[in-house]
Amino acid sequence: MADRAFLRLRDRLIFLDIVPGMPLNEARLSVELGVGRTPLREAIKRLDSEHLVVTYPRRGTFATTVDITALSEISQVREVLEPLAAKLAAQRRGGRERHELETLARELDALGADELERDGALRWDNRVHRAVYTAAGNAHLQDTLERYSNLATRIWCVAADRMPQLQGHVEEHATLLRAVLDGDPDTAQAVMLHHVRDFEEHIRQVL
Repeated sequence: MADRAFLRLRDRLIFLDIVPGMPLNEARLSVELGVGRTPLREAIKRLDSEHLVVTYPRRGTFATTVDITALSEISQVREVLEPLAAKLAAQRRGGRERHELETLARELDALGADELERDGALRWDNRVHRAVYTAAGNAHLQDTLERYSNLATRIWCVAADRMPQLQGHVEEHATLLRAVLDGDPDTAQAVMLHHVRDFEEHIRQVL
């Protein structure tokens, strides 16, 4: 129950469905998520450790603000670790997650332009990245990358309305997934590095 609450709240916070700075109402969230107060509080503790919420004594828990100034530091970490994850995933040809990656690749090929609009593009990008992290087969690397990717996605959400390049950014994942499934670590690594750097460059152009 705590895991379910964590995952659902995490995505609401990442995609800014819960507005930065907004207080979290435990009673309302408990009803909305269909979980008790104890698992909800366990989920909130995990979200706090990932810098998505912050709790103040006697004031309550709030969604953290989006720290755009952290973009450079977040990108420095991602430029090293994201290509590594792609390389490892390609060396394993997707490993146990190969079927999921194949499904993602087919779904990406079938996407219409309307599904690559702002919100859809953001969610597709996040979904593919998470799949690659899992396919890398390194739980420590996966945990680290998910934390930094979540923070980067929040920054992207702030700037997305001013970024007309979203469709091309997501379509690049088709090349990445093919490289992973074909067992081509060099291409997977290079595509992911370009992808992460391109993300930071586009963000900087609109901020």
